[in-house]
Amino acid sequence: FLSVFGGEDGETVKTDENGFIRELEFIASVGTPFEIISVISKSDHSILQVTTPVYPSKIPIYIDSRFIAFLEGPLQKKEKLLLPAPEIIRSLKAMKGSPYMWGGNYNDGIEQMMVFYPPAVALSPERLSQWRLEGVDCSGLIFQASQEYTPRNTSWMINFGKGVSVSGLSAREISDQLLPLDLIVLPGHVVIVLDEKTTIESSHTKGGVVISDIVTRLDEIMQEWIPMDEWDSKGRTGFVVRRWYD
Repeated sequence: FLSVFGGEDGETVKTDENGFIRELEFIASVGTPFEIISVISKSDHSILQVTTPVYPSKIPIYIDSRFIAFLEGPLQKKEKLLLPAPEIIRSLKAMKGSPYMWGGNYNDGIEQMMVFYPPAVALSPERLSQWRLEGVDCSGLIFQASQEYTPRNTSWMINFGKGVSVSGLSAREISDQLLPLDLIVLPGHVVIVLDEKTTIESSHTKGGVVISDIVTRLDEIMQEWIPMDEWDSKGRTGFVVRRWYD
């Protein structure tokens, strides 16, 4: 954790060539259940290897013990509540202009990061935002707005809800088939339908959370990806539309 937030000079956030904090998988909200697999003791806290049904991961995931409360007994699954569609859409729109954050799904950021991993110097606004993990990634945007009703990763969205038939259609024809909150899922990314005219997404190439004209955005997608009714798990040449809120 210290190598990511501070490093040797105490003022650097470790990122890759794209500016992503690759170590960040997701941000656990209050009430997220964890099962502890192993404990790495530090001077005044521990780093815990954990599992959680909220984020079933094939790779090991870890959390700082200062963020959690310890409980005895069997692991309880977190209940999912389907919010009214207008409430989800309002939450989505409220995040317009937010920065893109790889692994981010808590747009306001985590203030405790400055307490548990304090920087050695005063940070620029951009570095401070990054250190606090402000912003959302593409699936984190709808994950937060729906209060964790939707899958956390795009790889889990390809079978979420039911498919919308879009194979062989033009961008205009596809837009006529879409309903608010439909998910346009392409390899490694998701675009969310807001209404009959617009989409919203969090994209690092677009500078964060943006709203776009739906036909224009579909045209952009279809320059690279083919509309499909079923996910192409081998060739990864196309995109699908999944309807989960109907």
